[in-house]
Amino acid sequence: MLNKQILVVDDEPRIREVVQYALEREGCRVYLAATALEAEATLQREAIDLVVLDVMLPDASGLDLCRRLRAARATPVLFLSARGEEIDRVIGLEVGADDYLGKPFGTRELVARIKAVLRRAAPATPEVPAQGANALELGALVLDAERHEVRAGGRVVPLTHTEFLILRALMQRPGVVFERGQLMRAAREDDTHITERTIDTHIRRIRAKLRECAVEPIVTVHGVGYKLDREACSAA
Repeated sequence: MLNKQILVVDDEPRIREVVQYALEREGCRVYLAATALEAEATLQREAIDLVVLDVMLPDASGLDLCRRLRAARATPVLFLSARGEEIDRVIGLEVGADDYLGKPFGTRELVARIKAVLRRAAPATPEVPAQGANALELGALVLDAERHEVRAGGRVVPLTHTEFLILRALMQRPGVVFERGQLMRAAREDDTHITERTIDTHIRRIRAKLRECAVEPIVTVHGVGYKLDREACSAA
């Protein structure tokens, strides 16, 4: 059972009804919104654990709502949209979504993806616990596999599980160039929907999070892929 508070934002009553029924069977408390305005009011009022969000809303773009949400909090977002082409999924990930499911959809797959997103979500922890035995340390960058935690310059970096797996692969072999296909296979431990094209999006998000800690170790090797620069693994 999930036992989470989930906000479903969709202007189609039937979609809201189907998703609500599926999630309530998992023990969730479901909040419904037909517009971006209603969604933002609920987000201000309730402690929402995850948002299921349509891209096309009557009063705003779901993409814009996701951007605003990402700027204010770390609540996971799963897009549920009739716009299901690869470019739509890439754009959805680029604005900060954790997953993207096209319509029509099966409720079992939707619930499974929500569980996966919630499982991958890495909560920000203000405390810096002792380093576990199974850890990779390169300068100011530390990846602790036992605690599923990355720290840069002593600060916890809130990576998703997919981002964690990609960074782990790079840190295990610093200086070695990884093709996108290799990183895709490394990340498929928990995300079977990842593609070579979405690797670039995940890399951009990892870079942005590390940059906030003044660490920029990932290097693009044009025409090939990415590598991790050992010398750059130091906080300014």
